[in-house]
Amino acid sequence: MLRKTLDEMEQDSREKLIIDIRDSEEFETESYPGAVNIYLDDFEERFFRDYPDEKRPVYLICYTGLKSDIIASDMQSKGYECYSLDEGYRAIMRRNVSRYINRTEEEAEDRSFAREAERSLVKKFRKDIWCKFTKAINEYEMISDGDRIAVCISGGKDSMLMAKLFQELYKHGIQNFEPVFLVMNPGYNEMNYRVIQDNARKLDIPIETFNTDIFDSVADVGDNPCYLCARMRRGHLYSKAKELGCNKIALGHHFDDVIETILMGMLWGGQVQTMMPKLHSTNFPGMELIRPMYLVREEAIKRWRDYHNLYFIQCACRFTENCASCGGTGKGSKRADIKKLIAELAKEDPIIEKNIFRSVENVNLATVIAYKKDGVKHHFLDDYNLPEGQSPW
Repeated sequence: MLRKTLDEMEQDSREKLIIDIRDSEEFETESYPGAVNIYLDDFEERFFRDYPDEKRPVYLICYTGLKSDIIASDMQSKGYECYSLDEGYRAIMRRNVSRYINRTEEEAEDRSFAREAERSLVKKFRKDIWCKFTKAINEYEMISDGDRIAVCISGGKDSMLMAKLFQELYKHGIQNFEPVFLVMNPGYNEMNYRVIQDNARKLDIPIETFNTDIFDSVADVGDNPCYLCARMRRGHLYSKAKELGCNKIALGHHFDDVIETILMGMLWGGQVQTMMPKLHSTNFPGMELIRPMYLVREEAIKRWRDYHNLYFIQCACRFTENCASCGGTGKGSKRADIKKLIAELAKEDPIIEKNIFRSVENVNLATVIAYKKDGVKHHFLDDYNLPEGQSPW
């Protein structure tokens, strides 16, 4: 027998070796408890090096079960008791989501969970999350009297935490604005959409939902469907927010997104730029985008998530369910490469992460070859030989 189901694997009471052959980023995000990671391209070399006399039954996990089939078949031909997990990691994800949904339905009526999540923000996570959130709002002047802000929830950990922070700010902080918690369904599969709704209920966030057909619209786009999808989603959010009387939309980008964007622009874009804390919309006059999680570290968000045993979708793309190009960090994503690079540099000196952020706050134009402002390029030679104090414009 080549394949075994998740239930069959768990019913095998013998001591067994479970190997996840997906890439390291996917494995570190989530895997089966007790599994080890050997990437499929390195499997033969690593397995026979690390487990040369393996006598235990071996179970292999890939994303769908197809790639693990190939390796399991080869291992069986070599005399090993080796199985491929039927449906791979998708079977684990489906089972986890099913358990999570059942649990959240039972807990939905108990408001104590939401209250505890609120208390943790201003107590246990006060320094790393709450104070960073309010500092960004104040430092970058994100909220003005009379604002009606569409807090956009994608279903991931960042936007859901942002919604809870806005709710807490409105309840117990400043009340010169009104939040609207907005969820757009661009074509989620039923499982993902259910998780978003259950999390909102679990955290007592009153969401306003609306549907679009964005996923269908980009399904046949060949080169870069994710870029088009992202632009369309942003446009629909602006449009719906304006329809609801909002003058701002809030997105859940955090500190790590910012520094990753800075390096991505330099290394792949050949330019120095950053993800701005707020922006005026060019296509929707009177609308503004704000990023109140701007100073919050991703690690703090993960700690809050894990402290409350919350489960969030990682990527809403119904085509891959873990799309690296939608701002994700899967294999092949430039953002994943940058995230890994920054992590390696930070091991040598943690100040590097803060210095990347500060670099776009401390630009010395006297030492820059050229820069652009309002679409006009300025070069250092333009005024190099002019008398001191005299401008070429």
